[in-house]
Amino acid sequence: MSTENEEKTEVKEEIKENLSETQETEESQKSQETEEQPCENAEESKEDAAPLSDIEKIAALEARVEELEAQNAELKNQVLLRAADFENYRKRAIADKQDAIDYANTNLLKDLLESIDNFDRTVEAAATATDAKTIADGVSMVSKNLVNLLETKYSLASYGAQGDVFDPSLHEAIGRMEGDVEEPVLNAVYLKGYKLKDRVIRSAKVMVTVPKDK
Repeated sequence: MSTENEEKTEVKEEIKENLSETQETEESQKSQETEEQPCENAEESKEDAAPLSDIEKIAALEARVEELEAQNAELKNQVLLRAADFENYRKRAIADKQDAIDYANTNLLKDLLESIDNFDRTVEAAATATDAKTIADGVSMVSKNLVNLLETKYSLASYGAQGDVFDPSLHEAIGRMEGDVEEPVLNAVYLKGYKLKDRVIRSAKVMVTVPKDK
């Protein structure tokens, strides 16, 4: 019995030793796998971060050059289109300005046509008229209508009358004479002056009476 117990004890110890060795072997393998895995990951990272070859660099540069050339061509095209648009606008502006100058007086001339027609009718009537007063009245009527048109529709105003104070900005003195006056005044008006709104477009031609020398 004693011998059998000893043999059983020895068998149990051998089994324990074998189990212990097996566990140590498995732990050692796991440790090695854990140490090898970072190395493999590091190698993969190195492969991913590996520098491009010369051919790949050239291909990338060529692709970039083509992209920039396409952008440059598009910008040039836009510049040319805008330049053409501006040139067309400039030509239209010049043409419109010239038309405005050439036909600025269209409305005025249309209104004057009626006065011209009235003068033509007056001349025709004068050819067979026997009364000079009738002719004079016709001419006076046409003149009044014309002046009224210019004054009311085009803001034209006449000025200059005997006795007005002389103003060199409004009057053009064609002669002078001394008289019993305190300041220069108009003695006679030989040609009326005209204003377009507030601007003088023709000065009145006048004779001026000035104070006597003391």
